[in-house]
Amino acid sequence: MSSATVFAIFAVALIALATFYLFFYRNWRRERELKQPFPKIWQQYLQSTVPLYARLPGQLQETLEDQVQLFLAEKAFYGCGGFEVTDRVRVAIAGHACLLTVNRSFADYDEVRSILVYPDIYQVRAPDRDGMVVSVSNQVRAGEASSMGQVVLAWAECESGAMRPESTHNVILHEFAHQLDYLDGAADGAPPLSGDHAEEWQQTMTMAYDSLRHSLRQHRSSWLDPYGATKPAEFFAVLTETFYQQPEHLKEQQPAVYDLLRDFYRLDPGELAQSRPARQAP
Repeated sequence: MSSATVFAIFAVALIALATFYLFFYRNWRRERELKQPFPKIWQQYLQSTVPLYARLPGQLQETLEDQVQLFLAEKAFYGCGGFEVTDRVRVAIAGHACLLTVNRSFADYDEVRSILVYPDIYQVRAPDRDGMVVSVSNQVRAGEASSMGQVVLAWAECESGAMRPESTHNVILHEFAHQLDYLDGAADGAPPLSGDHAEEWQQTMTMAYDSLRHSLRQHRSSWLDPYGATKPAEFFAVLTETFYQQPEHLKEQQPAVYDLLRDFYRLDPGELAQSRPARQAP
């Protein structure tokens, strides 16, 4: 066999291997992961830490479990400030994060690589801008998201909000909504949309955002957490919290916004809130 033939065979094999890795390896790995049974204890953790889980129809419960299983297999969790990241913590975070994609595509989280968990609110050094003057100060945070695929969460805030269905806040949903916002490369409060849907989103969300800011300027009670008025990216993240945590309130106050979020997430939390639990944890 000539050296040219050997080289050609080697080149073809290398191209085939590269093609498999780039286009098929991730799906193959995920299919292999999902052949493993979902641990019973993880079902119990979902039941106790993700209130909406029990109200999902049976098929969606299974889809959520599949996504949680992939999430835990692919994403790295790190405890910060001495915090121990247990399986219960991991499942709780993954469960809430995957509520946003349970009727969409888990591929929305392909760029999420790591989750850092602090025991409680934490401080970071961050720049403050006042006109042309930039200074650095300590800021207290309950969570943050990065376009580089990192999410930071304060576990005490997760427990006090996300796991209480009556709470108005859910820091996990908030930060992972930012990750969906990043999908088109810009944190602008508009996740990837197309055609008429994009135009309707722009018009409806702009009107709602302006309405919120106007109410706050007039010192009126606002229909949304005032933090949503700081910028469009935060508006989308806070809306996502409210959509899942207080669906009836959002539907009453901003029905057009509610409909857009229902279409985007392909889920109706208001309808689920009125349904009976589909399955009890073992």
